[in-house]
Amino acid sequence: MRVATWNVNSVKQRIPRLLPWLDERQPDVVCLQETKLSDAAFDEALGVDLAERGYEIAHVGQGQWNGVALLSRVGLDDVQRGFDGAPGYPDPDAPAEARAVSAQCGGIRIYSLYVPNGREPDSDHYRYKLEWLARLRDTVSAGVGADLAANTMLCGDMNIAPTDADVFDPAAYVGHTHVTEPERAALAGLESLGLHDVVRDRWPDDRVFSYWDYRAGMFHKDLGMRIDLILAGGDVAARAQAAWVDRKARKGTKPSDHAPVIVDLDEAPDGDIGPMVPPPSNPAKRGASKVKLPQSSE
Repeated sequence: MRVATWNVNSVKQRIPRLLPWLDERQPDVVCLQETKLSDAAFDEALGVDLAERGYEIAHVGQGQWNGVALLSRVGLDDVQRGFDGAPGYPDPDAPAEARAVSAQCGGIRIYSLYVPNGREPDSDHYRYKLEWLARLRDTVSAGVGADLAANTMLCGDMNIAPTDADVFDPAAYVGHTHVTEPERAALAGLESLGLHDVVRDRWPDDRVFSYWDYRAGMFHKDLGMRIDLILAGGDVAARAQAAWVDRKARKGTKPSDHAPVIVDLDEAPDGDIGPMVPPPSNPAKRGASKVKLPQSSE
């Protein structure tokens, strides 16, 4: 079974890329983030094309912001929109944003997740991000039967780089979100439930990124970060035969700024081909680029 996750950064804009990618890679389960459509608009835009390819759909949208989807050719049972205790923003008691959907797919509880960005450390949005992750951990921890953590996959844009090895230059991220100790501790809290970062487990020492800013040169110089993750429970992770980033999908005309992450369970149709396919041809040396992030004060 091939499971993929992809932040498409507006699915309507990405349809000319998404449908050929589905035909090429043939994933059995696809987790999409930042669809930026209502449920009705998603179905209108893609329902027929996805049905023709054998996919059932579960989508949670809110119009021009956020939005997550699950596409499955191996069953889509016990669909859950959001998760218990998910806080709202800016008021925790407000309706939850469209950031999570899960279902039983091929006998595995699979989540498509779009974790809040956090914006700036110590901001209200940053605290919301940490609370959101804490409540997600509670939900996964409370799973029973077929929903045990060992039988779960958390897939999506986590908006956290797990370690300094997952950014092109740690110095460029000082004072920014995605790399702070509380965010990484929240991610580690999920992994403490027995979830495995399957890409990093398979490629512990390789330079692997899944997101590259649209600014000129960032992608071609491989100045990226790894924030799109698949965390798999122990029973599922033991089945992984390949885990890789489909960097090809980030190339060409009008791409998303994220690339899909793919995990093959039980068998790997393309072989063990990671960590990034194809690899970057001219990556800048670590720390040599002197790139300033958009939020930098200097």
